[in-house]
Amino acid sequence: MKTITKSLLVSFALVLSPQTLANDNFTFGMGAGTFYSGIGVNAGIQSKNDLKYISAGCVSYSSIYGGTCGVGIGWVKTDIFDFQTPKHGASLYIGVVGSEYDNLDHEAVYGAGLGYHYFHRGIGNPGFNFGFTLVAGNEKDGIGVGGIFQAGYQF
Repeated sequence: MKTITKSLLVSFALVLSPQTLANDNFTFGMGAGTFYSGIGVNAGIQSKNDLKYISAGCVSYSSIYGGTCGVGIGWVKTDIFDFQTPKHGASLYIGVVGSEYDNLDHEAVYGAGLGYHYFHRGIGNPGFNFGFTLVAGNEKDGIGVGGIFQAGYQF
């Protein structure tokens, strides 16, 4: 857990460095998927062809155990494809990817993911986005692999 916390703090510092903020815009979003660490929100730095963000959300809820929530960081880049449009992006994500049930407890599973995202109006403009991320996380029984669909809105 300490390694994940350190990784998140270092990445957060890089995202908010003065050089990074010079030509980019602040963005805020809400929805479901890795952009939002489950169902939640994100805040990030956005340019014409990339988005660096931090997110917080919940991946599960139970009336008995309560919610399982966590945080994440990510980076989406649209100019790695050979398209002339900033609507298609590939992403890297590190953060909460699921939940795990123990006898009397509900724990967040942290891991990493690679994804594809489609921005309806382009990555540099407010609008809806959709996508899918393949994720892998460190569970008690070993490495768990899965997928997370995404739908949200960036302001």
